Amino acid sequence: MEVKVLKLGIIGLSEGNGHPYSWSAIINGDYDTAGMRECGYPVIPEYLGANRDTLGIDYARVTHIWTQKRSLSEHVARVSRIETVVDNMEDMIGKVDAVLLARDDPENHVAMAKPFIEADVPIFIDKPLAFCRADLDWFSEQVQAGKFIMSSSALRYSAGVQTHRAEVSALGSLQMAIAVGQKDLRKYAVHQLEGMLSLLDDPKIVSARHVSQTSGKDILYFEFETGMLGMVAVFKDIIGSELNVYGEQGMLSVSHGGAYPAFRTHIVETIHSFRAGKPRLPFEKTWNVIAALCAARASLENGGKSVEIKR
Repeated sequence: MEVKVLKLGIIGLSEGNGHPYSWSAIINGDYDTAGMRECGYPVIPEYLGANRDTLGIDYARVTHIWTQKRSLSEHVARVSRIETVVDNMEDMIGKVDAVLLARDDPENHVAMAKPFIEADVPIFIDKPLAFCRADLDWFSEQVQAGKFIMSSSALRYSAGVQTHRAEVSALGSLQMAIAVGQKDLRKYAVHQLEGMLSLLDDPKIVSARHVSQTSGKDILYFEFETGMLGMVAVFKDIIGSELNVYGEQGMLSVSHGGAYPAFRTHIVETIHSFRAGKPRLPFEKTWNVIAALCAARASLENGGKSVEIKR
């Protein structure tokens, strides 16, 4: 029996984010080597080249692309083997089966996703889904209305999380989890928090507090419904990351591993979801992550006061 190949549209690029290049190459199974070196993100040709034998996702292909600049769209299309460049995002509607919104500027996600959601086109939105409760509430309303919306960090599917998840039960009653990583609250704290939550089977966060007022050094404190406490620190000027979990009977230290395995598994899960017609990741888990980060932002804006997280 012939299996339908999903036609995917991809939307990009935001500053510092080369996902349209890498995701499209991973899905389409090929790319222009010389052109990829010009993408502006040296790590992308490095990990694609090292894993070229595992590129390609069965029964899916990125066929359409839009970015904010025609010449940029044409470069991504040439390099990552995308057939069609469109002048307007909405031109993809009716031409693709689903859309990857591969921009990580959350303040633009509602406006860019809205035409596709209203047209009932399934959409995956790069992390973080939102960075304020108004936007998160809007997405929640759309999901409750039956719209297909999926969003997560690739660290939810990191090799370290998948390898060590089975070991968490041996720690006994969990007391504390600490995640440290690079960059900032707005775009990158989601990686550290979602990796932590995925490892721990997504316990509900009930309050958040931003405990540092120092620029470039975001330290977030979370209280969980289980009684466990958590901290996420993202610093502009550090190298590396770490995830530690402490329980009454032991501790666990997790290294997430390289970017490529997480990206590939992330994309595979998304395409499985598109094919199934339903996100394999429940929206409630995404809501838990994003609501906590919105609360941490609100705490920062209110002098570090604790913010209760309510539906």
